[in-house]
Amino acid sequence: RWAADDDIHAVVVTGEGDRAFCAGGDVIQVSTGGQKDPVAAREFFRVEYEMDLAIADFPKPYISLIDGIVMGGGLGISVNGRYRVMSEHIMAAMPETGIGLLPDVGATAFLNKCPGRIGLYLGLTGARLDAADALHAGFATHFVPRDRQQNLLESLVSAEYLGDNFEIVEGIIALFSGDPGDSKLRARQKDIDRLFASDDVEEIVSAVEADGSELAAETLKAFGHMSPTSLKITAKQLADNPGISVKDALILEYRMVSQVLLRHEFYEGIRAALVDRDRSPKWKPATLADVTTDYVDAHFESLGDGELVLNPIF
Repeated sequence: RWAADDDIHAVVVTGEGDRAFCAGGDVIQVSTGGQKDPVAAREFFRVEYEMDLAIADFPKPYISLIDGIVMGGGLGISVNGRYRVMSEHIMAAMPETGIGLLPDVGATAFLNKCPGRIGLYLGLTGARLDAADALHAGFATHFVPRDRQQNLLESLVSAEYLGDNFEIVEGIIALFSGDPGDSKLRARQKDIDRLFASDDVEEIVSAVEADGSELAAETLKAFGHMSPTSLKITAKQLADNPGISVKDALILEYRMVSQVLLRHEFYEGIRAALVDRDRSPKWKPATLADVTTDYVDAHFESLGDGELVLNPIF
């Protein structure tokens, strides 16, 4: 309706409250439903991914005003859109490997667009980004401080949309945009490219273990919390699909999450992180060496008649 209504020139999405823009989907609900009926639990992802594609293909300016946490599904409803305006209070991450899942909501596409090996680094470690980092990674398109975002919104609402709506929106956002400062992620680019040069997780771990940098120490600590299976399927997911479209990324990710719902890791990850909160998941397989190539490949198998079908909306 918004796409077809000539009285609507742009769409702006904001978070409710000042804690988060969107901290992700209701994975506890998905976990509970998936343990009862893993096929029925796919419905959550089908609806979410249809929405993500609609955002990616939306023919009018789609602007996310992001202030606070933006993780997982929150990046799906922002990074897939045209304009991602982030404040100094954002914290962005794709932490799915820590709950036995995988970077989804189109992440196969947008992580592969990150400079160098940063997409693989973010997908494997779930590293948290500030606004300067998000700009460097391509998650953000603009930096607008919190105290200017309301004025930006009011300017977008009151503007006269006579001409190219995208040019008008870009001009307004530029009036409020600023410099978030130096990016730690940018400063680490060469080290990330060096340590994550391989598509093989065990080779990455070996490179990190042999390195004495602060980045290496942080990475090893992060890997210690992640599902070995999730690490390996994420590496394959990104390595095998450079330049993938958002639509094809979502179809692939639906296939992968459907396979995940049939297995142990996701349910154990949610239990440890969000239900019992003991932060001590018992992964099966327990080590990278135990995760075989055949087991990884099984996560990419076709669902046959159950494949996600994404029809054009606009």
